[in-house]
Amino acid sequence: MNRQDLPNELYSADQVRELDRTAIDDFCIPGYELMCRAGQSVFERVKAFCPEATSCSIFCGGGNNAGDGYVIARLAIAAGMEVTVYSVVEASRLKGDALKAYRDCIDSGCKVAAYDTKALLGEEVIIDALLGTGLDREVEGLYADAIAAINASRAFVIAVDIPSGLNADTGKIMGCAVKADLTVSFIGLKKGLFTGDAPDYCGKIYYASLDIPNAVFDKVDCAAQRIRFLQPPRRSRCAHKGHNGHVLVIGGDLGYSGAIRMAGEAALRVGAGLVTVLTRPEHAILINSSRPELMCRGVVESECIDTIIDSADVLVLGPGLGRSDWSKGLFDAATRVAKPMVIDADGLNWLADSGQYGDHFILTPHPGEASRLLKCSVSEVEHDRFAAVNSIRRQYGGVCVLKGAGTLIANHHHIAVADVGNPGMATGGMGDVLTGVIAGLLAQGFSNWESAEQGVYIHGSAADAAAVDGGERGLLATDLMPYLRRLVN
Repeated sequence: MNRQDLPNELYSADQVRELDRTAIDDFCIPGYELMCRAGQSVFERVKAFCPEATSCSIFCGGGNNAGDGYVIARLAIAAGMEVTVYSVVEASRLKGDALKAYRDCIDSGCKVAAYDTKALLGEEVIIDALLGTGLDREVEGLYADAIAAINASRAFVIAVDIPSGLNADTGKIMGCAVKADLTVSFIGLKKGLFTGDAPDYCGKIYYASLDIPNAVFDKVDCAAQRIRFLQPPRRSRCAHKGHNGHVLVIGGDLGYSGAIRMAGEAALRVGAGLVTVLTRPEHAILINSSRPELMCRGVVESECIDTIIDSADVLVLGPGLGRSDWSKGLFDAATRVAKPMVIDADGLNWLADSGQYGDHFILTPHPGEASRLLKCSVSEVEHDRFAAVNSIRRQYGGVCVLKGAGTLIANHHHIAVADVGNPGMATGGMGDVLTGVIAGLLAQGFSNWESAEQGVYIHGSAADAAAVDGGERGLLATDLMPYLRRLVN
């Protein structure tokens, strides 16, 4: 199952439990039937990804996640595989459907061993059925030992529903977590699978609906959505540059000319009709000579820029802006108007100082900038990225884009999660390009929400395409430019 085959809807752990309850109580699907379907879906992935494997070990905890593991063990034995089941809890602690799954597993001839830290794992496949979505504290004790053993093995690791130790709502590790090659998520995709630490722990994500009726999902609203690409409409044959908007990029204090040049070019590459760069006089000629399509205006005093601002449809405030008196004057002049405005980099730092609120803002902080906006530590931001992006949006208004692995986009009504992009993007200038992409879409008439959401998708997808062609390591922000153009066409 590839990215486009996954559902867009993402749910919290509580919402998935409500979906499960609704299917059982309102649609009369027995809980054990759902457990058997879950086990079958995982075993099908074992056969698909490891068709030559003859042995597997299954780690089981004490909840329904363990019940899924016992179903998988029974199916693997029936298929002729050599199966070892390790349990970290006494069978007497199992209840309900998980207990029934255990008994059926024993009846099939499977032997269940208490996990011992001295156990040697030599099987080809490991199934992680230790902990599910209900985890609410740090992993410790025998569970932590078992997770360490799984991660130290050379087996192909499949996580049942979610890698054990990963928080289903935030994507953060709860002390330690299983590093899976594949995660099979049931009923509803968990929102924590796509942000925080999750990209390093989930591997490939496969979705199994367990044949839940669509009507079940009508009863529970999702918590977030994965970004879905909306192909920009074809242009009128009679279009001219005035139809495609005028972006004004403000920034580039002494020594920081590259940031606004990249932001300005990115806006042009996604289709803005005109882009003006407002910067230090020392930079204007340099930028214009390297990218003549950018109109460059040098400014010494901020008092004379009102006419330039009035001529623009969209403002970009912050790339290379700096923290000088010159920078502060430009920030104050730009934020006096209520035009659509993308604020990034030092524009965000000035915003954190001023505390201004604006529903016309699109804010694009990385975790460090987010921590300054929220007056907290970076670790607090990363502890719950969903909470952080919502807090910034409430405090400063508009749309907030919290960058990072699993970028989040939030407005008053929605949260979107990006599952595009790669580690090669961890280099200077990538944020400036994103800012320009969002502004370029804004200039062409997309809403603030559409510009932020689609801008993140196009930016990440361009980086992925560039990485396919040349690799992640050494990827430069300017390498994205030709791919941006292709994606919007």
